[in-house]
Amino acid sequence: MTAPMLSAYPKPVDDLLPAARDLAAQLGEVPSRNRIKKELRVGGPKADAILAELTRTPVPDPPADSDPAPEPTASVADPTGPTPPATADLAPVVDPTPADDDAPTPVIAQPAPVADLGTNITSRPPRRPVVWPVVLMALGAFVAVWSGWVGLGKLTGFGKVDLLPGIVEPGSWATIDSAITLPIGVEAYAAYALYVWLSGRVPTRARTFAKWSALASLAVGALGQVAYHLLTAYGVTAAPWWITTLVSCLPVAVLGMGAALAHLVREEH
Repeated sequence: MTAPMLSAYPKPVDDLLPAARDLAAQLGEVPSRNRIKKELRVGGPKADAILAELTRTPVPDPPADSDPAPEPTASVADPTGPTPPATADLAPVVDPTPADDDAPTPVIAQPAPVADLGTNITSRPPRRPVVWPVVLMALGAFVAVWSGWVGLGKLTGFGKVDLLPGIVEPGSWATIDSAITLPIGVEAYAAYALYVWLSGRVPTRARTFAKWSALASLAVGALGQVAYHLLTAYGVTAAPWWITTLVSCLPVAVLGMGAALAHLVREEH
């Protein structure tokens, strides 16, 4: 049950009264303010004016139908009573609903969680384990590994080399013992590959390569220490040919693995 369709252009209250009376006749009572706004498509002020006019004039009888007439309410004007004068000041019926139907729904703030005041325990950031004991362990291992590799290098033919022959006098500052290249190369690469493997910040290929090359370097380092101590314990002054062959290939192998790992680390994920 709706009122006739109205034009989208605003109309004065006098033009809207016939449609409002028809709506009241259909309902059998004075429609509410919100019903007038909805059916006649008007704002709050016009709805108040129309409602005031409807309360001043009797509501026409509803069309005859089979349904019993609804019971009159206190807001329905008595058609048999005297018509109030036009100059009477009547207070408009106040609708308990909000005046603006389009007003946004107020947001209900959620209650903040209640802190447990019964305890004084406060969360603290986890402390990182200290690393200085590793320095002590590394110093001891460095001395043992350095002496083992240098001694094995001397047994396999590593010795003094002039880096600038013909430029600097032999035996001066440009002369080094090539045996130190074994602990520097093998053990330094093992530590670096172990760091790349456990860091978790490199591509998968680099991490896999670092893992296996670090394990291989540590195994070779252990075998080198075993070989040196066994040869020294048995009084051998020159290592067998196959040990010399393997040890002499270590600098080249370290160079290749180091270059490959550097390229893999820079590879895109």
